[in-house]
Amino acid sequence: MDSVPVIVVSGNWPNDSEGVGDLLFNRKDEIRTFEVVSRYGHGPKLLGRFAGGRIEEFINARMLSAADLRETAVSARVAAKLREFHCINIPGDRNVVIWDRMRNWLRQAKSMCTSEDSAEFCLDNIEAEINLMEYELHKERKKQEIGFCHNDLQYGNVMIDEDTNAITIIDYEYASYNPVAYDIANHFCEMAANYHSETPHILDYTLYPGEEERRRFIHNYLSASGKEPKEEDIKQLLDDAEKYTLASHLFWGLWGIISGYVNKIDFDYTEYSRQRFKQYWLQKPKLLSSFSS
Repeated sequence: MDSVPVIVVSGNWPNDSEGVGDLLFNRKDEIRTFEVVSRYGHGPKLLGRFAGGRIEEFINARMLSAADLRETAVSARVAAKLREFHCINIPGDRNVVIWDRMRNWLRQAKSMCTSEDSAEFCLDNIEAEINLMEYELHKERKKQEIGFCHNDLQYGNVMIDEDTNAITIIDYEYASYNPVAYDIANHFCEMAANYHSETPHILDYTLYPGEEERRRFIHNYLSASGKEPKEEDIKQLLDDAEKYTLASHLFWGLWGIISGYVNKIDFDYTEYSRQRFKQYWLQKPKLLSSFSS
């Protein structure tokens, strides 16, 4: 007799009672994404749905650690899997989401913040920064590739089967169409984090990958299509990804402000936001020199 597969039951969403899902992402969109991604063979299989949750396939794998992302072989597999993920065809329009999502989060953050917090994070100036990035990084770059992006590719959202080395990307709350350079940039930024340390909110940007490591990841990413990438394509994506780190800093900085008001998890969201905004202002003159303040 065949053994019964082990499954995971995802019941009532733990953060919804605190309003996290309503404010930061659309739970219905996340469920729809899960269903489509599952049909494409990514992530756990969807085995069933019920009111308030779903039944997922159990994945015989472990979550990556922060150190795993620096392993050359693991990083290459993550790059190849990300390329596959970006090619998923989600029904509907393919509009880039990141800019309007940040504007929406900015409005929410400003409505929640005390005047002191609003002044500290310069929230009255952030919409101009979003507009600047959208123009410089997106509207002026007509040829950039748009794909279905995960938008939160930190090590905790990647699993590896230690028998087969197969990579699985999980958790699609923030997934949407965006420039693929943004998704890669966000992944690079996440290498500064270790969410399982004694101070999970502290980011160490000395761990941000150097040019050689970033180039290797992008080479592996582009090679996943089956062809050796052109040097000019590697250079272009390398440059685009570096600039899109600015969008990542603002995105998660705003996320941290909102989360600090609505999320009860033991995590210093405010300090996390400070670090992301600080990094934005530090890197902007280097990456957008012609538009620096």
